[in-house]
Amino acid sequence: MSALRKNITFWRVVFALIMLSGLYATYLRVFYGLGASTNLNDQFPWGIWIGFDILCGVGLAAGGFTIVAIVHIFNIERYKPILRPTILTAFLGYVLVVVALMFDLGRPDRIWHPMVMWNPHSVMFEVAWCVMLYNTVLALEFAPAVCERFGWHTTNKWIKAISVPLVILGVVLSTLHQSSLGSLYLSVPSKLYALWYTPFLPVFFYISAICVGLAMCIFEARHSAKAFHREMHMDLMNNIARILAVLLSFYLVLRFHDLRHREVLDLLFVPRMETYLFWLEIGLMAVGAFCLYFRRIRANADLLYVCALFVIFGFLTNRLNISLTGMEAASGTHYIPKWTEIAVTLSVVAAGFAIFRFAAQYLPVFDEPHEEEVEADVEPQELERLVLTR
Repeated sequence: MSALRKNITFWRVVFALIMLSGLYATYLRVFYGLGASTNLNDQFPWGIWIGFDILCGVGLAAGGFTIVAIVHIFNIERYKPILRPTILTAFLGYVLVVVALMFDLGRPDRIWHPMVMWNPHSVMFEVAWCVMLYNTVLALEFAPAVCERFGWHTTNKWIKAISVPLVILGVVLSTLHQSSLGSLYLSVPSKLYALWYTPFLPVFFYISAICVGLAMCIFEARHSAKAFHREMHMDLMNNIARILAVLLSFYLVLRFHDLRHREVLDLLFVPRMETYLFWLEIGLMAVGAFCLYFRRIRANADLLYVCALFVIFGFLTNRLNISLTGMEAASGTHYIPKWTEIAVTLSVVAAGFAIFRFAAQYLPVFDEPHEEEVEADVEPQELERLVLTR
């Protein structure tokens, strides 16, 4: 009984409650449809399941192609210790995006239709194919960890043999659909509020995805270090933070240059909800970028983590502003998510954390030096002591 009480912690109770509410919301969605489980309507057909689960989910998983490109294309090997955790985060992110999409589709049983019913003129068609293919690529990129766990050495060799084209394909696919999500909103110039509608939306989506991908590397490293009592690799996080600060500053400068070029700077001072939420998103990102320029902050794990949170929440605010806030005025409705919509979103996020923890416990997610490498790095006297003590 005492052992059972030890296993019942506050966060496990919270996790159980979230999953139970998500299951009930799933029941309502499956048996009673979108009308009973959401506050969506014909005037506002895309809600939090698209805005958060899809647009934010895909962006938050962008660290995968970023770190893979750094390690395998630019051949910067020192980032290899954080490669597998980042790939796992990206893989889970994309899988859960597909799961969330099953809730939002009116006919989720037809999700396979883009595979056989081609419409190359549709941005959604391109996004669907890129997400399907990139999910496959991420699964293959993470497969070596599974092969090592179960001793499938032949399969592991075959996967490693095709690793280079896999990496190139993954980077290309991720580049395509990260920007294409922004292209979706180019078709609604009269509906999306002018603070966010711009021909450069695909570019902004792509750059911001890289920024939040780097922030997610810091976020994941911090939580993994605390949960599994591991090193956070502060030297690598410091370098990532410096890159993030510069890239995020470049992104913010581009945003304001675009506003000036489109002659909508006066909208920044109009007293309405869109203005306040725009400044919130810019403020969160600007504070994160500014603080990351200080070496003292980058050298402190706690402060670095807080800066990453500023960037992540700024990114989330941006995607929700584009998909929800910026679309409300033109729709003539006021959308507030139903509790079942929020329950599904929270359960998807909670499931992602739980699966990551499970995978990290039972698979070689965190690189460990091989025995030969450890012995090669020690002095002969130390090696002799190691052998005698075995």
